[in-house]
Amino acid sequence: MPLLVPFDGSTLSQAALERAVEFGECLDRNVVVLAVVPEDERYLEDRWGETDPELVVERLRSRAHELVPEATFRVERPTDPEDEPYADATINVVRAIREVAGDIDADVVFVGSENAGRVSTPVTSVGAPVSEDPRYDVHIVRHAD
Repeated sequence: MPLLVPFDGSTLSQAALERAVEFGECLDRNVVVLAVVPEDERYLEDRWGETDPELVVERLRSRAHELVPEATFRVERPTDPEDEPYADATINVVRAIREVAGDIDADVVFVGSENAGRVSTPVTSVGAPVSEDPRYDVHIVRHAD
């Protein structure tokens, strides 16, 4: 079963990727790097300072392969489901991570998040909602060093 790393290029997601690789080497597991890039221009601008999703994907792919050339890189483009037309981009990102974790039968999801697991969770954190799914273990990386 693979190890899944949601990757947004942030320092903590890079640290999570590095930790996943270390675990993968010890456990003989493949690492899947997941970039979830919505089409929402406002989200893209706030998150990456860019409104072109293709450019964001290429930057994330390039950075992930710089860090771990042998990792599998996967891209998801979440959209609002018909039954939840008012879900925001963060909810859709979380949904995509959880769906991919289930699809690939992930053993562990490595999440880089300063806020995951705290009593009060900011709206923008994907760590806490991703960690709620019982199908996989979660390794939360809170420090880059």
